[in-house]
Parts: sequence; C-alpha cells; structure tokens
Amino acid sequence: MSEGWFSKTVQVAVGVLGDVRHISNARQAADLLINHWPDAGTPKYRDARRDCLAVINGTAPVEAAWRSFVEAAREARVLVE
Repeated sequence: MSEGWFSKTVQVAVGVLGDVRHISNARQAADLLINHWPDAGTPKYRDARRDCLAVINGTAPVEAAWRSFVEAAREARVLVE
C-alpha cells in the first residue's frame, strides 16, 4: 500500500468552522472524502474517491488522484485557491 504523495499540496476548508487542511497525499485525501466530505455522491466525488483508493492500492498514478481530488474539492466549494 502506498501513501501516494502529491507533488503539490491541496488546501481545503472543511467542517463547521471551515478549518483549512493541507492534503499532501492520496491516503489523506481518501480519508477526507470518505469521512468528512460535504458533498458526497456526485460523480466528481466518486471519481476522486476511486482514484485515491487506486493509488493507495498501487494501481493508479498519483497525478490522476491529485487531479480528481482538486476537481471534487472545487465542485464541493471547499478548495482554497
């Protein structure tokens, strides 16, 4: 199993207070998607979750997970740009 380190950290604001989290790998992104995501169930959410879990299992490139996680965060309006 791999952590799937991102080449660039993704900042997201989640939770009731909008705490900013710095997501630096696929494992952190998957945890956030599975346990704390505000807009679960959309196609971009499902793509990001699938891609992050695939990276952790060693069956997908890290760049794909990073890209889909950013898109899901943008869609959920939690991406800090």
